[in-house]
Amino acid sequence: MSSPGGGNPPPQTQNFQLTVTLSGGGTGSVSSSPSGINCGQSCSASFGDGTVVQLAATPMGNSTFAGWSGACSGTGACQVTVNAAKSVTATFSTSSGFALTVTPSGTGTGTVSSNPAGINCGQACSFNFASGTVVQLTAIASPGSVFAGWGGACSGTGSCQVTMTAAQSVTATFNVVAGVQLSVLLSGTGTGTVTSNPAGINCGATCTFLFNQGQTVQLTPTASQGSTFAGWAGDCTGTGACSVTLDVARSVTATFNLENQPTLQTSINHIVFMLQENRSFDHYFGALRQYWADNGYPDQAFDGLPQFPTNNPAGPAPTNPGCDPTLPPPNQCVVTDNSPTVTSYPLQTICIENPSPSWNESHTQFNLVDPVSGTATLDGFVKSAGHDARDAGFFDTDGIRAMGYYDGNILNYYYYMATQFGTSDRWFQPIMSRTAPNRMYLLAATSHGHAYPLETTNSPKLSDKIIFQALQDAGITWKIYVHPGPDGLTDAASLYKQSYIQNFTYGPIIRDQFPQNLQPISTYLSDVANGTLPQVALIEPASSVALDEHPSDSDTNVPQNIKAGASYVSSLINALMVSPSWKDSIFIFSFDEHGGFYDHVSPQPSVSPDNIAPTDLQPGDTCTTKTGPTCDFTYTGFRVPLIVVSPFAKKNYVSHTVADYTAILKLIETRFGISSLTARDAAQMDMTEFFDFVNPPWTTPPTPPAQSLGGACYLDHLP
Repeated sequence: MSSPGGGNPPPQTQNFQLTVTLSGGGTGSVSSSPSGINCGQSCSASFGDGTVVQLAATPMGNSTFAGWSGACSGTGACQVTVNAAKSVTATFSTSSGFALTVTPSGTGTGTVSSNPAGINCGQACSFNFASGTVVQLTAIASPGSVFAGWGGACSGTGSCQVTMTAAQSVTATFNVVAGVQLSVLLSGTGTGTVTSNPAGINCGATCTFLFNQGQTVQLTPTASQGSTFAGWAGDCTGTGACSVTLDVARSVTATFNLENQPTLQTSINHIVFMLQENRSFDHYFGALRQYWADNGYPDQAFDGLPQFPTNNPAGPAPTNPGCDPTLPPPNQCVVTDNSPTVTSYPLQTICIENPSPSWNESHTQFNLVDPVSGTATLDGFVKSAGHDARDAGFFDTDGIRAMGYYDGNILNYYYYMATQFGTSDRWFQPIMSRTAPNRMYLLAATSHGHAYPLETTNSPKLSDKIIFQALQDAGITWKIYVHPGPDGLTDAASLYKQSYIQNFTYGPIIRDQFPQNLQPISTYLSDVANGTLPQVALIEPASSVALDEHPSDSDTNVPQNIKAGASYVSSLINALMVSPSWKDSIFIFSFDEHGGFYDHVSPQPSVSPDNIAPTDLQPGDTCTTKTGPTCDFTYTGFRVPLIVVSPFAKKNYVSHTVADYTAILKLIETRFGISSLTARDAAQMDMTEFFDFVNPPWTTPPTPPAQSLGGACYLDHLP
């Protein structure tokens, strides 16, 4: 099969046989994850090249599992990477005794041990005891859990005593304690401790604790010698007493700074933030280490595409299974044993058809076989892009655009700025879905249960407090800068239509009561030049004039191209760097979501902002027929690019701290002493790790290259 545009054909998928043989005098079964092996019934299966297969051995009757041999050894878990034909033997032995099996259950965690020894559940949940042995089982709950009782051969919550005259099974149930978690984060250039009344928090040592629902907890900061307490952020503000009522999970940040040293609060007076559209981290910044190698910058830890730099790669180029070529359109894209392997490759066109980042597609990208599992296989990007292309009538019906990436030759401005200033290889969009709900998180640290735009279900505007309402209440100056639409109108009502504040009930209040705070982008340029920037400013994407870097939604004769969008961004950042506003400003630049483009790092567990589950999933959507860890808003979405620009930004800095971009809200809240909007932004880092306020690295800003313009722009073939 030839790839579009006459490029090299993608290599065909290789499948290898994994064979399991049962041996020994006993009996048992072996099963696999992913499914395929169910030994006793099917003792061999074919898996794709590189598939990691977990084998589980279960003894039957009066037998014990004696161990693995072949491609695995020992008696623990057997994990096989199928990159060639492989064979495993599972040995089951007979025993003069009987098997006692313990199964943990419930919402909590804990361990079960036995006397005489043999069971240590969490590690060994089955053991053969001699006939007639009286076995005493003891259950110990983990912190934050409680033992709820026995089932099976024992009952109640007291001691469990089993006489082994036959194989026996016992269930131990552990449930989460009915409490609410309080978390304390320490921040700043200094050191100190935080303690609680009632006892539980002793931060330095213990920074999280479960208190009773509704309990009021008093927190006390104590600065170390040479440090001062600078204040609270999150669910407390100011520098006075911090009292938290635990109706829901709460998070508080205590900032300690070295005495008489510059801080975020004393150094920064303006925070500007801007998100462009629909590009993943690997898709845009995956080749950054190669840029460093090519331009003489020192190498450092950076989790980009593993094939870079080419002289010292971290690993092979990643792949995804493609669409079965025997089922071309109008068939849907299906991944089968006939599917080719699509490898990460450099794009030449600066225009590209849109993949999809929506709820179902993002979950398919997370795990092609089991999207709700919580196990990230990151193998559904090509399939979802092919599916959407066939539905939309696009050219790339095989979805290979999802595996393409750009480098520093095309994105020369971004690569230069990410190298001079700060970036992160653990910076994520807030949820696994599309633009609208993610941008709700940017403004309010929640989508209030929405996985889709409000208009999908004709939902009313959200009443959740947005950051600009909090700033207004606190007397902090702010503006929202908006590029006018094609009509060129710059009145507040027209600009409002181009802003995502329209998703919130506070949006019309801004339009009608604070029209002076909705300004065209030309006002931003005059504000930076005149030194009249507000304390906080958001720049909305220039979507209506095709400068937001969004992939093309349709196969038009004049598709959007990324260089035009990057050039527009450069005009905004460069204007700040040469202005009187530079000396005390931060400009945070990122993207709202990954757009459906490949990234090799899994979304990360996170906290629900408000314990509101998805409310607008459509019939047949992922998570409507089967649930799992990724079905609630307790995971981030995929990684997106980040550049942190400031005179205080550390040079060539890469953060490895896991965060989603509600950390921008946390930075604003920390600087200006306002409360967190939800549990999500409260749980983020405050981003101060990106800065050196004592020795500002960029009092004189660098001179970046002009973003290159022109180049190949087409949609009808790849690369």
